[in-house]
Amino acid sequence: MENWITEFIGEHGYFAVLSLLLIENLFPPIPSEIILTFSGYATGFTTMTRMGVIIAATIGAVVGAMILYSVGLLVDVARLEKFVDRWGRWLRLSRKDLRRAEKWFEKYGPWTVFFCRLVPLLRSLISVPAGMAHMNFLLFITLTTIGSLIWNTILVTIGFAVGENWESIVHYMDVYSNIVYALLVIGGIAVCIGYIRFRRKRA
Repeated sequence: MENWITEFIGEHGYFAVLSLLLIENLFPPIPSEIILTFSGYATGFTTMTRMGVIIAATIGAVVGAMILYSVGLLVDVARLEKFVDRWGRWLRLSRKDLRRAEKWFEKYGPWTVFFCRLVPLLRSLISVPAGMAHMNFLLFITLTTIGSLIWNTILVTIGFAVGENWESIVHYMDVYSNIVYALLVIGGIAVCIGYIRFRRKRA
């Protein structure tokens, strides 16, 4: 995949960067780390500029986030409540649990959307719950743009700075991603254990 990404960017420039970041938002396994660091390096020997790459990448990321936000709108709380009414007893969920989660996102959602743009995997997935919670669209786009701009600027700048050694940065980003994934798994397990204990006490 790495070779295909670098060849695509080398042939199509800004269009490739924009397209790949859009796809990366819809399919998180596609590594933005490779796209952005190589693009930064490529500005040293192509007609692309760092600012142009950053703008193209940010547009692609925002458009991808808008698509996932729209998906979240289709899976609204009302539909989830119907699902919980039917299957909740098997999942140990109730409408009250959904309302609690909705209130949490209303309270912390904006900060979550912003900071998750700097976290692998969550960069894309956070757009869905934002849509489900009907987060103010203008606020969502603003925070998504700022967060994506920061992420893109950092990686493109690093790619340009290290030049031909850009692949070494991808290695370090893989380590960072693996640490994040491990923390997400541990956090998910901890939440599940805490939730089960809470339900047992309440029962």
